[in-house]
Amino acid sequence: MTTRLSLPETDRLPKGRTPRVAIAFGGGGARGIAHIAVIEALDEMGIRPVAIAGSSIGAIFGAGMAAGMSGAEIRDHTLETIGNRNAVLNRLWSLGPSSMRDGVGGFRLGHFNLERILGAFLPVQVPDTFDTLQIPLKIAVTDYYGQAEAILQEGDLRQAIAASAAIPGLFMAVRINGRVMVDGGIFNPVPWKHVMPESDIVIGIDVVGAPEGDGTHPPNRFDSMFGASQLMMQGAISLAMKLHPPHLFLRPSVNRFRVLDFLKAREILAEAEGVKDELKRGLEALLSVTDRV
Repeated sequence: MTTRLSLPETDRLPKGRTPRVAIAFGGGGARGIAHIAVIEALDEMGIRPVAIAGSSIGAIFGAGMAAGMSGAEIRDHTLETIGNRNAVLNRLWSLGPSSMRDGVGGFRLGHFNLERILGAFLPVQVPDTFDTLQIPLKIAVTDYYGQAEAILQEGDLRQAIAASAAIPGLFMAVRINGRVMVDGGIFNPVPWKHVMPESDIVIGIDVVGAPEGDGTHPPNRFDSMFGASQLMMQGAISLAMKLHPPHLFLRPSVNRFRVLDFLKAREILAEAEGVKDELKRGLEALLSVTDRV
């Protein structure tokens, strides 16, 4: 578990009001299931963020929270769906036997249609558009040909989520406003800077992870592809931390899981349980500073 604490700027601390807390959920594939433990900890503290940002898998869980779902509700839905092998197969089949090939890109690796797949797995509480969310949500995506980050916060919510989670080489790109969009984690793995203007205390959750091994054996083709992207994203996070870090930065202990280990949801949640105490201690320390000021 990695925790970093940065004190808020004194000239931005609230006077006579409750500090505004915002949170950014990062990308990391199945490791992002650890975000559920963070949401549960905030629920237990009675803290409702004033703004949420999400990238890739973080956009999915961020949307659930922004829609008003509790951490417990998100946990139950996750374990009943992507954490259940039979449920995964049934939901994919629900796309329709004749059209399922289109839904998963003709079963060819690297051509999965994430928009259609998410339609079968997202909870019904997640609305179709941003404007009906209970908490403002900003979703980070990458404009592939524009070579830049884009932030989506209005229009088609489910399309934005699909674009943010469209890992290159695994999922099809998503076209939004005439632009080709892919995984938001490429440019901004944990997009905390986009909720700083609305808040006094910002929390960043990093589940990107990093390659693991004994240091002597070369990775296989699959591991090297995702491991290289992990290194790239950790480089981006490291630079962002030097420039303008969040007030509370947490890395749940889920590094040993792979990007597609969704069926290990229960194990990931068990491993991430420790992040609850880390978040509570860190947030209580920050809140005590604002109280003193």
